[in-house]
Amino acid sequence: MGLYAEIKEDFSNAYKNDPALNSKLDFLFNYPGVWAVAWYRVAHKLYISNFKSLARIVMGLTQILTNIDIHPGAKIGKRVFIDHGTGVVIGQTAIIEDDVLIYQGVTLGGVSLTQGKRHPTVKKGAVLGAGAKVLGNITIGEYAKIGANSVVVKAVPNNATAIGIPAHVIEKGRCKDPLMHNMLPDINKEMFEYMLKRVAVLEHILVEDNKQLLEQDLELEKIYESFIKAMKN
Repeated sequence: MGLYAEIKEDFSNAYKNDPALNSKLDFLFNYPGVWAVAWYRVAHKLYISNFKSLARIVMGLTQILTNIDIHPGAKIGKRVFIDHGTGVVIGQTAIIEDDVLIYQGVTLGGVSLTQGKRHPTVKKGAVLGAGAKVLGNITIGEYAKIGANSVVVKAVPNNATAIGIPAHVIEKGRCKDPLMHNMLPDINKEMFEYMLKRVAVLEHILVEDNKQLLEQDLELEKIYESFIKAMKN
């Protein structure tokens, strides 16, 4: 596919991914993510043709206009949509496959000063929630979903959901609707509820020395151990 065809497909993809897009005027002034990707495609062609300084100038100007920082050496596939886009950073050796959805504030960053592959690979169909930081030469699997403001430093399997700081996989199986970020579980709430129940059981044991309550406490202990084991994986 040629450069013009790729950019045309990016523009068409915006209409498919955002129901708020109602007119060409909206598209011109309110979709910096689409324009950033379009100019990236021009700069990337220059970059791989060894016009690296010119490519960096193009993306530097694009960053000023869109507040999106994409290194021209990154590899971005087809129909990648950056929604809103403010604050998105994509490093030099990052690889983004087709049909990835990226929200504002996402960083695909490196954790090494080596010259080799040091930025993430995001596989086909993944969704990166607002503010997510994906760091290092790790892979985000196909159709995986990263929760908003998560910090991902380990690989995420295909069809999995990861949240938290640092991020942990809390669900496997492809999400029916990748846009429903409000359906992500609240790990902190679940742990807090566990602690309240645990304290209540221990208080009853101290007061009543009840064998049945002791069994409940042992059952909660098993739940806690399973929870900790899942967090370490």
